[in-house]
Amino acid sequence: MRIAVALTLGAALSLPVAVLAAPAAPATAAKSMADPTIPQPGWKPPKNAEGQPDLSGYWSNATMTPLARNAKLTDKATLSPTEARSAEKTWAAAIAAADAPTDPNAGATLSKAKASDSKLLSIRPEFAAAGGDVGGYNAFWLDPGSHIMEVDGQFRTSLLTTPNGEPPARKNGTTPARFARPAGRRDNYDSYEYRSLGERCIIGFGRNAGPPMLPNGFYNNDYQILQTPKAVVIDVEMIHDTRIIRLNAPHRTDGVRPWMGDSVGHYEGNTLVVETTNIPQAQNFMGSWKNLKVTEWFTRVSPTRLNYRFQVEDPDTWAQPWGGEYDFAPLHGIIYEYACHEGNYALPSILAGARRQEKAAASAPAQAKPGA
Repeated sequence: MRIAVALTLGAALSLPVAVLAAPAAPATAAKSMADPTIPQPGWKPPKNAEGQPDLSGYWSNATMTPLARNAKLTDKATLSPTEARSAEKTWAAAIAAADAPTDPNAGATLSKAKASDSKLLSIRPEFAAAGGDVGGYNAFWLDPGSHIMEVDGQFRTSLLTTPNGEPPARKNGTTPARFARPAGRRDNYDSYEYRSLGERCIIGFGRNAGPPMLPNGFYNNDYQILQTPKAVVIDVEMIHDTRIIRLNAPHRTDGVRPWMGDSVGHYEGNTLVVETTNIPQAQNFMGSWKNLKVTEWFTRVSPTRLNYRFQVEDPDTWAQPWGGEYDFAPLHGIIYEYACHEGNYALPSILAGARRQEKAAASAPAQAKPGA
């Protein structure tokens, strides 16, 4: 039974990438009428002083559920409430064990990781990437969410609403384009300009800011939404990105591709509809960027839930639009400043280490050729 639970949890937690043209069919699961996650009798979505649907406040999309379903572990789109709660319990026990004090003599490599860490990695294999070359983060620093995503009474095994919970095949079997290395660039250690956007604190890693806006699986999956007559502003905890959605405005035509793209929105009833184009190449989504269009729908569906649907389309990459959905839950607190480079030694140390290796290689005596 313990193995079955771990497998189910792994199905809900492996972290591939990914996004339908329409949301999943509504669930019919019976829910208590006292449950604040669903509309109560007579409840209506609130309006703000401007008469707009009130989406404002602090929200979180932290979840154990990944973007894409792990077909090797399950082919089910949903879990029963019993399966979901068992999976959450198993995950809580694993991360609590990994939270125990680290043995300073255990070494930094994965092969020397304590048993609780190994159990955690068996449930969340993507956490191995957080370990990195020098051990990375202890579980204490991670806040990946403790619940499987529940949408409309369904416990989802993926955020995607495609038939198999995975991204569709690319057109004509194409693969994501590899971006050409700039002239004169040797490797990723040449300059700070060649390091990742997240490492340079330009845009948060993962796609927290979007579009599409997706939980990153590690931490800082929190947001503040503010509404004005002319714009909706989303303050993203990760890297303190601020996304500005202009209301009832045309897309820009000057060829500029701002970070997070050019987002314009309008209200349709109780829903904020946002369309984003002009996404920069460095923020490509699965290799798509030049003709990528992302459409998002934000709808308050209960006193404590904000439904988010997203659709991606690129006629050069996929035969048809595709997407997914999840629910934001209230953040019990506020968002504080994310001072990304305050006291951060990683970037200068990485570059300094590379320069030292180059210097050592240049000063090393030339090796004699065989037979010389």
